[in-house]
Amino acid sequence: MKYLIVGLGNIGNEYDNTRHNIGFTILDAFAKASNISFNDNRYGFTAEMKFASRNLILLKPNTFMNLSGRSVHYWMQKEKIPLENVLILVDDLALPLGKIRLRSKGGDAGHNGLKSIQQILGSNEYARLRFGIGDDFARGRQIEHVLGKWSREEEETVNSKLEKCGEIIKSFTTIGVELTMTKFNKEA
Repeated sequence: MKYLIVGLGNIGNEYDNTRHNIGFTILDAFAKASNISFNDNRYGFTAEMKFASRNLILLKPNTFMNLSGRSVHYWMQKEKIPLENVLILVDDLALPLGKIRLRSKGGDAGHNGLKSIQQILGSNEYARLRFGIGDDFARGRQIEHVLGKWSREEEETVNSKLEKCGEIIKSFTTIGVELTMTKFNKEA
């Protein structure tokens, strides 16, 4: 069985270590912990791994955030992965820093990456792991906050949650979204 695990972010050094790139950060940590590396492919950087007799394709789209749907659609088609086996890793302003929530579906909440995916796939019925980046910014400063780099304290909080994100990814691929939500949403 194949799964597509997509970390949302923007390509380019200027976006490294920014709040909006938490999807890339989670996938990088997951790949490193699994001793695999990414290759530059069409519509994204990909890595493949096996876990519990499942094939996981890790994807960091290279289409920029607001065109993420193109990359997700391409890799779903190429690898013949059904929507229920797709997990999107995304930053979320509505959650406090470091809070993690798994959802089986939902709206885009104004997130351009999710908006693109929903538009191109024609559905919002896909799982997403929402990683809280907090909303500690002055009115009118949302873009600066989202595209801003983590402070040292924030980075410590983020790094302390990356292993938990990996556990959630593995759980999603073995016991499914609903049971994983029950298991992790209380504690994360």
